[in-house]
Amino acid sequence: MKKIFHPADKRGYNDIGWLKAKFSFSFGPYYDPEKIHFGALRVLNDDIIGRGRGFGAHPHDNMEIITIVLDGALEHKDSMGNVGIIKAGEVQVMSAGTGITHSEYNPLRDKDTSSLQIWVFPKEQNIKPRYDQKSFTDALKLNELITLVSPDRHSEALWINQDATFSMGEFEAEKRIKYDIKTLGNGAYFFLLEGSVEIDGTTLNKRDALGVYDTSSVTIETVAHSRLLILEVPM
Repeated sequence: MKKIFHPADKRGYNDIGWLKAKFSFSFGPYYDPEKIHFGALRVLNDDIIGRGRGFGAHPHDNMEIITIVLDGALEHKDSMGNVGIIKAGEVQVMSAGTGITHSEYNPLRDKDTSSLQIWVFPKEQNIKPRYDQKSFTDALKLNELITLVSPDRHSEALWINQDATFSMGEFEAEKRIKYDIKTLGNGAYFFLLEGSVEIDGTTLNKRDALGVYDTSSVTIETVAHSRLLILEVPM
């Protein structure tokens, strides 16, 4: 097993008032030649978006874009005619393909929105753009991993154009979780949302991350009540 540890306090940071963003990988004003991507995982931005503020219409192409709202809400509009609000517990996916324009705003007037923006390099280039959104609030159960994103079009998870699997779970302290790599040759990027866990001898605290590859399974032991996001991607 090979590992790469990304401590929370070593992430890039940008504060423009209405947006406070932390970058796990080089993005916008933040550049670190040692943190360009982890396999097909290109972007993991941890955003706090001010009330009534957001990103105006902007273009994307040939990228799989996944948004996970942790707290609050985001209003989405795009060039395909999709309009809707993504709430906490919901996940949005966009296959930008040949090109898409979209905007994202926090529609709430009384609270900031916390969300994760994740970009994954696509498996196929120049596909027809597509959009999907799903709530996982009812599916999330304590001490269980739930699959949010999958390469299987027929699963209960959201499909993306890549052999990637995203999982999330909330666990009590002193639990042992075995994570099996779903697709041969993939690596897994463990991003700890809350709590404290130990993965193969490495301790992760809130917002720390650990990428592992050249392995078929990983064992996670929770030190405290924890919430974990696992991004499995081709290397």
